[in-house]
Amino acid sequence: MGEIINVALPKGRLGEAAYGIMEKAGYRCPGVLAPARKLFFESPESGVRYFWVKPSDVPVYVERGAADAGIAGLDILREHQPEVYELVDLGIGRCRMCVAGPSDFADDESRPLKVATKFPRIAREYYAGRSRDIRLIKLNGSIELAPLLGLSDVIVDLVETGRTLRENNLEVLEEILPISARFISNKASYKFHYEALRRMTDRLARLCAGGNGEEQDR
Repeated sequence: MGEIINVALPKGRLGEAAYGIMEKAGYRCPGVLAPARKLFFESPESGVRYFWVKPSDVPVYVERGAADAGIAGLDILREHQPEVYELVDLGIGRCRMCVAGPSDFADDESRPLKVATKFPRIAREYYAGRSRDIRLIKLNGSIELAPLLGLSDVIVDLVETGRTLRENNLEVLEEILPISARFISNKASYKFHYEALRRMTDRLARLCAGGNGEEQDR
């Protein structure tokens, strides 16, 4: 058997789009998108072994060397700041990290701003850069409820179309960061599998530069 590169794919629609790009780049693996519970797929012909993991776990598998490479959203990478190489912007999973709140929101700078978010590091660093004192409220779901029920003044969250915000009488107040999925590599793997990972990176970069990365809902 030749050299095999372990690639962690995020479960869900983003992962399906990511595999589509990998396949176009020449790394096909039969059965990856089959509707089954199997999580592990190998193609010696393509030199890859794929496995599905929770999106937020992709950088963990890559950083710790269980995967040589993987595909993760920039939101996860900026929030957790894993020690990995970011090699290619795949141009999928496009959305924005934003501050959102009621349309009539007016910031009272005489008190700390109450910010509800799933991304405390990103929120903290954003407001630190603005020298704004905040009180962070970490939530894991239904984050749009926080300002509606008075738990927070604003939220920091991913926004794609803005439909969920509009349905809850909220709107984007500030944009923090554009988000898309990145091809990442374990640092040691990049050294020991340099030729294979460099070839993979170059193929993906050429493919995405040619506009073959499709937009994907998040």
